[in-house]
Amino acid sequence: MLKSKIHIILIITLMLAGTARMSAQTVPPATDEDKLIAVIQSSDATHKEKVDACRGLALIGTEKSIAPLVALLGDEKLSHMARYALETIKDPAVDEVLRDALGKLRGTPLVGVIGSVGVRRDAKAVETLTKMLRDSDAVVAQAAARALGSIGNSTAASALENELKRTSGQNKLNVCEGLFRCAETAVAEGRKQQAIEIYDQLRKLDDPHQVCGGAVRGAILTRQKEGLPLLKEYLRSDSYILFSAACQTALEMSGTEVTQALTAALNDLPVDKEILVIWTLGKRGDPAAVPALSAAAGSGEKSVRIVAIEAMPQIGHASAVPVLADLLADNDSEISKAAEEALAAIPGDQADAAIMAMLNNTETEPRLMALELIGRRRMTSSVPALLKAAEGPDAKVRQAALKRVGELGSPAEFSALLELLVQFESRQDLDAAEQALSAVCAKADNPASYTSKITNQLTKATPAQKSALLRVLSIIGGTDALNAVRKAAKDSNAQVSDAAIRVLCSWKTADAAPDLLALAKNSSDNARKTAALRGYINLARDGSLSTSKKLEICRQAAALIQRDEEKKLLLGALSTVPALEALSMAMAHIEEPAIRDEAAFAAVAIGEQIAEQKPREVIEAMQKALKATNNTNVNRRGRMVLNKAKQAAGQ
Repeated sequence: MLKSKIHIILIITLMLAGTARMSAQTVPPATDEDKLIAVIQSSDATHKEKVDACRGLALIGTEKSIAPLVALLGDEKLSHMARYALETIKDPAVDEVLRDALGKLRGTPLVGVIGSVGVRRDAKAVETLTKMLRDSDAVVAQAAARALGSIGNSTAASALENELKRTSGQNKLNVCEGLFRCAETAVAEGRKQQAIEIYDQLRKLDDPHQVCGGAVRGAILTRQKEGLPLLKEYLRSDSYILFSAACQTALEMSGTEVTQALTAALNDLPVDKEILVIWTLGKRGDPAAVPALSAAAGSGEKSVRIVAIEAMPQIGHASAVPVLADLLADNDSEISKAAEEALAAIPGDQADAAIMAMLNNTETEPRLMALELIGRRRMTSSVPALLKAAEGPDAKVRQAALKRVGELGSPAEFSALLELLVQFESRQDLDAAEQALSAVCAKADNPASYTSKITNQLTKATPAQKSALLRVLSIIGGTDALNAVRKAAKDSNAQVSDAAIRVLCSWKTADAAPDLLALAKNSSDNARKTAALRGYINLARDGSLSTSKKLEICRQAAALIQRDEEKKLLLGALSTVPALEALSMAMAHIEEPAIRDEAAFAAVAIGEQIAEQKPREVIEAMQKALKATNNTNVNRRGRMVLNKAKQAAGQ
């Protein structure tokens, strides 16, 4: 595959035969041609002033600017800008002076003038340029070949063709480039037969190979529909260069006949050529290629099969869907994976319909694959079918379907999911339903509006169902949800009360703070005490809380902490509190080996926020923190905070 790409690039490179012209830059306004002429003739004007004057003359120059500009053609520094201006003056006298300059200049100025003659397509210069094709200076010879190509008339083409017969090496490539330009000009001017003759001559050369490849392209495209037999010929070429040129050319041609030529060529090709033809068929996007691609995908060399599978989504036709669906069951995992990727990417309602048909299969694996593809294709229209699958007897399908409802569904599915949840008994089903229900609630504009529907179910649900519903309430949040969780925490059933307490410990808003503090102080279960304390500390991170409320939580927590793990958690919470008291609380742990890095980090984070308000206290804290930790990042930030505080303190 790499080889084909490289050759295609070479061919494209060769075909870039047109000369790029420097676009005009912004020039200072000029309305007086005489003034601009005076500038370029002045011995006092700077180089920039003369360059700007040339730009101005390129816009307004007339016959009287010609001689002053011609006088600059031999100037190494100004020749380019002088030619830039001359090229835009329509007076035929410009062609005369440029032709005259061809016999007088040497080196870079001469090469530039040759280029300008080509830009102006001066047919009278062909004879002189022809002689220059054999100039001892290779750069001059190359410029002459390009200029003749730009002129592009029959005389110029004949001169280049004659030179091609007796030249070699780099000069041969230059002459070929000129002939390519002649052919392009001939096509543009409606002289198609002349262009064909040039391309035919070039494609029959033994070398350079990039010339042959580019000529194959030109010969086929210029013939238009009549180029199809030539395309077929080169699709059978033993030369990989010419074969790849034909494939590249096919990308620029339309019509089913081209597709048929490519598919017919697939028979008995070696693998590398077969891959390139299949790649070309995919890029062309013609549905007529699907049967051939299906055959290639079905059997044979693995690399060929995979490329054929990958080509199908590029065509995007529904006829590829059943083929890809069948390949999902292939024994080779790479083939089945490629088919899955292709089926996920192929566009259209018919592809969706094929996947929905897979969902209705009686076997588990196809249904699971369908559910995977539904998710990848974001098939929101499948939600009703997903809910139906979630009611079915197959546990794997049920749970996968519920997952997709959570991903693709909306709050409109809330009631159906709630009804399903209170029917399930197994932990796996309940978990899947809980996650789906939580997901659709999170998408609602007002999640709290669903609280009453959930709390109504709590009275008649099983303990396992209640536990799942309580976790959904934690996603919804709000006062009513919290009250329901508080009530459940006192439930006589241990499973329910444990679930409720775990929900309380993960509550995200500070309205649960009194409950968590009470549990952290009074629970007889050490695990619950620890979980509650951690949940309580985490509430201090709530960005909606005032600084004083955060400090209150941190103070209460600090009095209960006994282990380093909770101390680290507290230090993390303190780092978000912009207060001197928070800094003091963090510094209280700066000498404790197990947590001094965390203490230093918290101190630095707090110091960043209050350095300007409490500079002296921050200076003292930073000096201690920098001594206590070897953490590179903390030290770097600490020094920055220290400097900030010193500036605020006027030190």
